[in-house]
Amino acid sequence: MRIAVVGLGSMGYGVATSLLKAGYTTYGFDVVDAQRARFLSEGGAPGDLSKIAPQIDTAVLVVLNAAQTADVLFGPDGLAAKMKPGSVVIACATVAPEFARDMERRCAEHGVHYLDAPISGGAAKAATGALSVMASGTRDSFAAARPALKAMAETVFELGDTAGAGSAMKAVNQLLAGVHIAAMAEAITFGMTQGIAPDQFVDVISKCAGTSWMLENRAPHIVEGDYTPRSSVDIWPKDLGIVLDIAKAAKFSAPITAVALQQFLAASGSGLGAEDDAAVAKIYARNAGLTLPGE
Repeated sequence: MRIAVVGLGSMGYGVATSLLKAGYTTYGFDVVDAQRARFLSEGGAPGDLSKIAPQIDTAVLVVLNAAQTADVLFGPDGLAAKMKPGSVVIACATVAPEFARDMERRCAEHGVHYLDAPISGGAAKAATGALSVMASGTRDSFAAARPALKAMAETVFELGDTAGAGSAMKAVNQLLAGVHIAAMAEAITFGMTQGIAPDQFVDVISKCAGTSWMLENRAPHIVEGDYTPRSSVDIWPKDLGIVLDIAKAAKFSAPITAVALQQFLAASGSGLGAEDDAAVAKIYARNAGLTLPGE
């Protein structure tokens, strides 16, 4: 089996290495040449994407957004028209459900299956093949994608027989994840105003009812003063923006999401967009005149 992974960021690189460890011939492609060179040095298969496209069984797209997904599939050098009939696209970006349905329809016109398959779990789980996948698509799409999914994911939620349901569930997840990061940043800096050190906050709250997965994962970054981007600030204006677009279409009010989005926009506008998303705490700290660890 030949698999191409398009997008070798923190998540995509882990997906590619997991597929490689599973014994598949795996090609890795990224706009950053250093990432592609690194993957080649670790056993990735060489080749030009446009030339190997007719040979691959599966394309896993771990790109940033809907625009990049559409460009990879239907741009000037688009994969969909070059992949062989019966092959499958596993699309992992956070996108609107209607976009996923459109991609499924357009891929089907070329005889290519499309699995709407947003992922969750972070870079560490991606690297160990332990992601959670919120997937929807036809029975044939799932069958074609199964070998790759088994290598890259610990849990695959099968949410429907057409694209869109997976992206809807990812939007719900991203609503909570983004709000939880912003709430953690607010709580840890609020604690500082009361004389509670960030490390003490983590020790206590992580064992109390107020904890969350995001708190336990991101708050230590603040304690360590380490904002190396595992997941960057700039992801959240995109993802929470998608959530609010979906909410608007459904005539659903999501005020807590809107407030969290404003904090991430403030962080991005302050030059923190490429830092770890825990850096949203710097906005709270700046406004309160606080000094975070390592600052």
